Amino acid sequence: MTATTADSGDLLPLVAVRSRPPRHLADLSRDERRAVAESLGLPAFRADQLARHYFARHLRAEDAAAMTDLPAQVRATLVDSLLPRLLTAATTADCDGGQTRKTVWRTVDGAKIESVLMRYPQRTTVCVSSQAGCGMACPFCATGQGGLTRNLSTAEIVEQVVDAARTMTRGDLPGGPGRLSNVVFMGMGEPLANYNALLAALRRLVEPTPDGLGLSARSLTVSTVGLVPGIRRLAGEGLPVTLALSLHAPDDELRNELVPINTRWPVAEVLEAAWDYARITGRRVSIEYALIDGVNDSPERADALGALLAGQLAHVNLIPLNPTDGSSWQASAPRGQRVFVDRLRARGVTATVRDTRGREIAAACGQLAAEPPARRRTGR
Repeated sequence: MTATTADSGDLLPLVAVRSRPPRHLADLSRDERRAVAESLGLPAFRADQLARHYFARHLRAEDAAAMTDLPAQVRATLVDSLLPRLLTAATTADCDGGQTRKTVWRTVDGAKIESVLMRYPQRTTVCVSSQAGCGMACPFCATGQGGLTRNLSTAEIVEQVVDAARTMTRGDLPGGPGRLSNVVFMGMGEPLANYNALLAALRRLVEPTPDGLGLSARSLTVSTVGLVPGIRRLAGEGLPVTLALSLHAPDDELRNELVPINTRWPVAEVLEAAWDYARITGRRVSIEYALIDGVNDSPERADALGALLAGQLAHVNLIPLNPTDGSSWQASAPRGQRVFVDRLRARGVTATVRDTRGREIAAACGQLAAEPPARRRTGR
């Protein structure tokens, strides 16, 4: 494994690269996919047919026999060229009565990433990774403690979503067949540090078939620890996705400790970019705040946070800290959580405490580390 400079669209200088994943149709625009088909001596529309099987029917290479509109004599060639296997499920683990499923994926170069599928009564959400590991080094986050391996490709990101859609279509979770409705980029990695792949993935998710999954941009959420240039770029892309800002402290002194990138883009600068994002897109910003007992959960810090957010298009998601190995910090007590919420609401700031789905299988916020949980099923 060697260290190399990230491409110009990414916002961190060094990314550890193993090998480039094979070309996949989700990496390519419609014209690029068609060009591949023509290079194989096939009509361009064959690429559209294959893309429809992938994005609309969620078929994989092993399902090629079901692609009956593709002539048998060309099917294997086209599938081999545009539908390589990018991710293999190493382990899966279920909890919450089977309504939450975490998958540890192995990439073709041996990196491990995680995604989490969560079924609720009115929606189904998948939490996806944008990097293998993370370079942000937030001390309360298991991914940050493990460091960065490499950026994911566009197709490696999209494949996590397509697998979740496939799982729902086939009725593999309790409750029978359903539809994937929401995607949150809150898994492993800092999405805005892999900007080019993130943007291309977002476009694949919202484009109608045969060019994408046809999801609503308003059902997509991109989380960031506060990479200001990326926030500003995303605001101008014409994609009204929700921005989730992982703030975790209202003051620079504490945020420097909890979110080390704050030494580069401090609280005032990050919030200015967030408010500009809300103004440009018309989308409410989600402020993510992990409540850590005796660290950032005092009434005084609640008041300081409320003063920063009052009058802004924002909602605070309070997250009782989820336990991770290597950290002695604990979640705030329920009474402390209630006091924090009340102090924010007293200043007119909407706030809720997030449901801690998946804690028992290390699938909750901050716990993703690509380590097989004690309670698991072997890969599918």
